[in-house]
Amino acid sequence: MLVPEKMAKYSVEKIDDACMRMMYDRQGYNMASSKVRTSSFSRKVQVAPTSSVPGLKYGPNGTIFLSSGIPDLDKILGGGFHLGSLVMVMEDTEAPHHMLLLRTFMSQGLVHNQPVLYASPSKNPRAFLGTLPATLVSKDDKSLKSDAEQKDLRIAWQYKKYLGENKPPIEERDGKVEYCNDFDLRKPIEKHLIAGNRVECVGLLDCSSLAGIRDSCTKFLSQLPRFDGNITSAGRIAIQSFCAPQCEYYDKEWDMLSFIRSIKSMVRSSNAVAFITFPASLVSPSVSKRLQHLADTLLAVKAIPDEDKELATLLTGYQDMLGLLSIHKVARFNTQVPVILDATTYSMKLQKRRSLVLECLNQAPVDGSSGSSYGTSGGCSSSSNTGTLDF
Repeated sequence: MLVPEKMAKYSVEKIDDACMRMMYDRQGYNMASSKVRTSSFSRKVQVAPTSSVPGLKYGPNGTIFLSSGIPDLDKILGGGFHLGSLVMVMEDTEAPHHMLLLRTFMSQGLVHNQPVLYASPSKNPRAFLGTLPATLVSKDDKSLKSDAEQKDLRIAWQYKKYLGENKPPIEERDGKVEYCNDFDLRKPIEKHLIAGNRVECVGLLDCSSLAGIRDSCTKFLSQLPRFDGNITSAGRIAIQSFCAPQCEYYDKEWDMLSFIRSIKSMVRSSNAVAFITFPASLVSPSVSKRLQHLADTLLAVKAIPDEDKELATLLTGYQDMLGLLSIHKVARFNTQVPVILDATTYSMKLQKRRSLVLECLNQAPVDGSSGSSYGTSGGCSSSSNTGTLDF
């Protein structure tokens, strides 16, 4: 038998050992719980981080999107234009519908306080900035502005014009910066957004060769930080009618192709998006095909005749259409999965004669007096006129 003193000493030692084991087990449990349990049957799901830079949005596979300025186009492309991509738009020589895409692209960059480089074959490219659209103000925003104006009635009216100079250029709603804004095509952009060194204009007519334009783009991209994961700002390059006949380099086809290749390589390694429009019908077919192949995202606009009775009977809302937008190619970064779109051709319309919207093409129903409808004419024996393919 054990002496009571030995029994007490023995029990104290056992209690100490048990406490130490519990402490070690708890530490091991905490270390095990901090590790993520993975198995061969579980799939790692990475949540896309939110961007603190206005006008940028993270996508899947580590991609970053830049807004096009048209909410419907951003949804169709899966988020917008890929940062570091080359976007090319084939113009229609009969109508300047490509200017709508170019204006919204530039205005969205100015609203988000992003530097913009604009190149145009016009004599005064700076004058084009006055045609950029302003952000569309909703009824709720108007009521908020009216309440703020009533609170500021104590300020003399002659001093209000000086308050617009210090107005922040970034539009906010409910304390959050909007990724893509709706623009009012009837109102010009505010002057304080154009003022400053955020917009650089280059005249294509002033450049005898493409070396000067390339140097301007290189200088513009050098001011932006390289893509290293920590993005602080993003830039936009907008070139209008690159292959215009009035330019001196119009007949130098290989120089134009080498310029597009160099712009694509420079943009790919920087935080910028290049948006270039070109008249595909005014260049040779071989050059046009090569330009389309170099584009990461390829769009095309086409005008609709005012009096086309065949299209009017086939499409619904034909009278409200401005033109057609076709998507021939969508950029694919960090993935080999092809992008499958619901449709490749969309109608361009003006909502309330202000903002640009894109809609899928819908076939108009056939009148009953003109024959059977499209849904009922697919039967094998529904047609009264027998033909060679009638069963």
